[in-house]
Amino acid sequence: MEPDRSEYERRLVEKAQRALVAISLGDDAEALDELTPTAVEPVARSEETKELVMMLFGECSAMVSTLGDGGSAPVKVQVFDEDGEEVSIDQADPPVRTAVRTLLAEVHGNSEAAQEQVEIALANAAPDEVDSLVLQALRWTIRLSAECLDRDLPVAPWISDAVAD
Repeated sequence: MEPDRSEYERRLVEKAQRALVAISLGDDAEALDELTPTAVEPVARSEETKELVMMLFGECSAMVSTLGDGGSAPVKVQVFDEDGEEVSIDQADPPVRTAVRTLLAEVHGNSEAAQEQVEIALANAAPDEVDSLVLQALRWTIRLSAECLDRDLPVAPWISDAVAD
């Protein structure tokens, strides 16, 4: 059983890498295509999407912790509307709210709450809202990794390989 799981995880990482390359090139549609689940059954498709999103948010959390010097320096999460004005999390679009809450739960070590946020979104959100959540996770992964790399801070090798110039 275990070799199948490690092969599955390797394929998820490769999909995420291709999506990160696409998003870094500004091709949202290609990034989403790269992350399209390969499973046929709806439950398996949702599980694959959840695992991809959780993997990205997990890495974002690690990078936020690294940027925040292991928690000794605060990292501020801001949410902006389409006009560039800062808004509260509760005023943000649903996919952004989910993304922020998921990231904050991960940063605070509550992976269960993070997973619940993603599961709720996958179960209840419209397809375009799910796409928006996935794109948010990809964009944050790109931005956080760039910031970490600029500061010579560690980034997961699979991410740095995908975003290397």
